[in-house]
Amino acid sequence: MKLRFKTRESDSAWVDTVWTCTSEQVTTMTSVAGVRWGLVFWKQAGQAYTTITGPETRTGTAPVPEGATFTGIDFAVGTSLRAMPMSALVDGGIVLPDTTRRTFRLDGARWETPGPDDAEALVERLVRAGIVVRDPLCVEVLRGHHPSLSGRTVERRFRAATGLTRGAVRQIERARTAARLLAAGDPAADVVGKLGYCDEPHLARALRSYVGRTVRQLREGAGGAIGLDLDQRLTS
Repeated sequence: MKLRFKTRESDSAWVDTVWTCTSEQVTTMTSVAGVRWGLVFWKQAGQAYTTITGPETRTGTAPVPEGATFTGIDFAVGTSLRAMPMSALVDGGIVLPDTTRRTFRLDGARWETPGPDDAEALVERLVRAGIVVRDPLCVEVLRGHHPSLSGRTVERRFRAATGLTRGAVRQIERARTAARLLAAGDPAADVVGKLGYCDEPHLARALRSYVGRTVRQLREGAGGAIGLDLDQRLTS
């Protein structure tokens, strides 16, 4: 296997998932559109790195170095960094300077680099320090509530907190769900009906734009490594 992924959901309201990855050789991974920002801590050849990753609005490819180990925290939608506009992170990321094997620097302070079991403890400290913040309006909107504000105000605050429009979040999340269902064996026609696509060509276009896979590739586990927790076949 070239990549070994493990992903777990978090019980923290601030965190969506925590994941780890080990690369056994140099490879290229298909990156999948996503609506969350994250912190990624990784080591390779004795060097340590910390990266802030942003939401991605399209699929692409990403090189993965040999012998690297990664721990990642994907934050809940609606959270953000106090000192950094989310719009600056969309379709990009930032490598934080002055990372050591034990610590990293964020927002002018030094923090202990977490392992996968320490991720929520780090996030709690960042929240208490006011470095990671959240707009409760986004949480309400995502739960289907309708705030007593104008649509323009809601959209402006949602975009400020996430870097994306509500429409973009819905489309990306729907495509990711479709990919998981197809990888699990659901027929394409059933996925179209479950998720509200117009027809199978509409589904195929969404998968091509946001996931970088065809229906057939998802069914067969083909196409190589992919940055989405679908099936163990797809990360080998």
